[in-house]
Parts: sequence; C-alpha cells; structure tokens
Amino acid sequence: MKTEELLKTDHLIDTKKLVINIMLCAGKATTMMNEALKPYEISMQQFNVLRILRGQKGKPANLSTIQDRMVNKMSNTTRLVDKLIKKNLVDRCICEENRRKVEIVITGEGLNLLKTLDPIVDQLEENFSQHINKKELIQLNETLEKLRN
Repeated sequence: MKTEELLKTDHLIDTKKLVINIMLCAGKATTMMNEALKPYEISMQQFNVLRILRGQKGKPANLSTIQDRMVNKMSNTTRLVDKLIKKNLVDRCICEENRRKVEIVITGEGLNLLKTLDPIVDQLEENFSQHINKKELIQLNETLEKLRN
C-alpha cells in the first residue's frame, strides 16, 4: 500500500514521505521483533546486549563498550544488564587489572538462548525483506547508510 493511501492524503512532499516511510518500516520491524522475542521473555534491547556479548568471543565487556555498540543508544544499559543477570543470561565479574571495573560476560544459558533465537530472527529478517531482490536490498542498505551518516 502506498504511503499516501495509508495516511489518507493526496500528496506528500518526497522528504516527508521518506521520513514517514522510514518510521513506518522501523515500527513494523520493531513489532515483528518484539512478537518473536516475547515468548522467550526477552526485549529487543536485551537481545542486542546478548549478541554484543557473544560477539566478544568469551572476552568480558564493560558497560561503556556495550552502550557504544547498542542499536538503540537510549537504552539504560545498567538496567538491561541487571535484568539479564536475574535471568542467568549474563554474569558480572571484576576486572583482574582494575578491581573497581565491572565487566559483563554472557553465560552458557545466554549462548543457548541465542542459538534458539538465531534461526527465528534470521527468518524474521528474511520475511521483512521478502518483497525486494538482492540488488535492491544492497542498494537500500547503501542509501540508508548515506542518510544515517
């Protein structure tokens, strides 16, 4: 459905239409992701933290590192980590070199949850982009990166 039809308007200036389309797509992606993660009692932001920690390949990460790599920079990283600790998906440890520094590592349970979620999220991402071909997908990613930068 065209954006104008969805918003029940005759004409949108191209720049407004672009911003509205990006917001609509972001909303759709967020809804899909939330629905996929809901049965596992994990939020998108918590999922993001787990993937960041898995990417550390066993090395601990501090809260600043996690915050820098978050997709949603507005997230309260401390609160997210605390919730993941309560779920036994991550652990807090004390840095060997600097005893005042707290670091975070993913647990075996966290890794197992990601193994379960990976194919679900992969399928969700495939479904989200199913109406465009590979060339269009690459071009769209390049264009969105230009906009973001």
